Amino acid sequence: MRLLFSRRSVSGEADNLRTSMRTLVLPLLLAIAGLANAQNLPARGLIVQLKPSIQGEREQPFALRERLKVVARDSGVSSQGEASLGRRHMVLRFPGLLRGQALDDAARRLRLHPEVVSVEPDVLMRRLDTTPADPGYSLQWHLQSPAIHASALNLPAAWDITTGTVASVVAVLDTGVRPGHPDLAGRLLAGYDFVSEVEFANDGNGRDSDASDPGDWVTSAEASGPIFRFCEVSDSSWHGTFIAGQIAAATGNGQGIAGVNWAGKILPVRVSGKCGAFLSDILDGIRWAAGLTVSGVPDNANPAKVINLSFGGDAPCGSSYQSVIDEITARGSLLVVAAGNESGAPSRPADCRRVLTVGAAQSNGAKASYSNLGGAVSLMAPGGTSGMQLYSTVDSGFQGPVSGTYGYKQGTSFSAPLAAGVASLMISVNPSLTPAQIVDRLKASARPHATGTGYSPCGSGNAGSCECTALTCGSGLLDAYQAVRQALNPAARIATPGSVSPGSVLLLDGRESAAATGASLEGFLWTQVGGPALTIRSSNLSVASVTLPATAAAFEFRLQVTDDQARTGEQTLVVDTATVPAPGGGGGGGATSWGWSAGLGLMVLAAVVWRRVRLARSAA
Repeated sequence: MRLLFSRRSVSGEADNLRTSMRTLVLPLLLAIAGLANAQNLPARGLIVQLKPSIQGEREQPFALRERLKVVARDSGVSSQGEASLGRRHMVLRFPGLLRGQALDDAARRLRLHPEVVSVEPDVLMRRLDTTPADPGYSLQWHLQSPAIHASALNLPAAWDITTGTVASVVAVLDTGVRPGHPDLAGRLLAGYDFVSEVEFANDGNGRDSDASDPGDWVTSAEASGPIFRFCEVSDSSWHGTFIAGQIAAATGNGQGIAGVNWAGKILPVRVSGKCGAFLSDILDGIRWAAGLTVSGVPDNANPAKVINLSFGGDAPCGSSYQSVIDEITARGSLLVVAAGNESGAPSRPADCRRVLTVGAAQSNGAKASYSNLGGAVSLMAPGGTSGMQLYSTVDSGFQGPVSGTYGYKQGTSFSAPLAAGVASLMISVNPSLTPAQIVDRLKASARPHATGTGYSPCGSGNAGSCECTALTCGSGLLDAYQAVRQALNPAARIATPGSVSPGSVLLLDGRESAAATGASLEGFLWTQVGGPALTIRSSNLSVASVTLPATAAAFEFRLQVTDDQARTGEQTLVVDTATVPAPGGGGGGGATSWGWSAGLGLMVLAAVVWRRVRLARSAA
């Protein structure tokens, strides 16, 4: 018999041995490095695991503490107290914080004691760094602390609470997106192209499942022709790609920029081609984004609770717009729109009900010169100026797409997505929030408008930059941190009663109320805040009832819910025995009810007429 050893087999055995050694040694080295890092952190004591007692029975906490006290004394380690930590572990408290060599010496002496199984420092753990590692983040002044720029969103503090969840879906109704952009990789859901006119679509077809942006450039020759004669000559805007990056660019990947929501998904809904978007395409896109059925279009498998629309028109809100907005609101979706860039009063859909209007502030907190203003504006967010623009994802092509890159823009078109992104962070911590409750909490958490900007107060005569007031610019400056904190409050939700009549029993049902993720509801309190006094039965339960008087009247009831963290939320219900009742605004932590006649805004640079059909254009 011959034993054959090939060079390859011997070498393979050696390689296996080296691999095994690496497998054993590398974790040990990493553990030693980790221990060294831990010893550099300040510790208030040591977490010690003792061996089982000689009797083999489970010791009472008092006995364990006495044993640890003796072990510490025998080991020469000074202590100030002992506390139980589970069945076998104890915390040995130092008289003061220790670190470095002193901490290492104390831990080593205890490890040498025969009754000790393990020792680890009770170090002061630092929160993980939530500053994005993206190189372009330093150019995104608008995301950072308001201590530097008054209108900045305060996102680093918000990210310490949440960086978003995968379940957060924000629809972007726009020009489409560039799916190949490196900062949008893995961030896009399957969308839809609602541009119905082939000439304007610029992709060779009408509606289809491809929501990518082919470009929306208009040449001088096209602008001189019959179809595009009302259009302006322009390069491709990559408007939708810019907005998608603002909301949910891949963050912490070492390239590009940071998005507001690090984990959320973008639902691209293409409604605009060359020159702008037809109103009917926008309306179908809104309905589809919210999960409603659109004739001839496959159902949307990923309905969005937040929809961004940075388009508008030059006419008052019509019944078609309002009807769609009412539908999606009832479905649980919030439409976030831009105030527009004419430095005047917002128009449709900014003057519709049940939308969140966002105006543009410059870096010092004053109204940007172009931003619309007035009672329809809900709040302000950074919009940029010529010297301090916003930075996000675009394509390098002047006409068709070439490659993903980054660029600067300004306008209320880009203020709205910031609010949409913050709304998605709020939903990440409290998915039960209704559109009205989101708006209430955004407005309640806004910072006061900036003062000392050097501008005169905004008023009807202002045509440029001015110092905002609550009457002209809404509730204040968007603050992501405070908004997310507000979202942690539980959501009180009152079911709309059926028909009511004088003399009937009214059921007050708050069973749909919910706490934020990780919390639970502990208390319900029903009170009457308007109308002839009535007796509420079971006022401290989720379901209460009252008997209405025989004469017709109007009544208002409030439900306040409390969670296990003592946080509260509330909603009101107005009942008129002569009309159908409806819940009022939902709040929490001081939020006011949502005024349905206000809080609307949209972005509109201009409206274009073609074949007597009105187009809505984005505000850039």
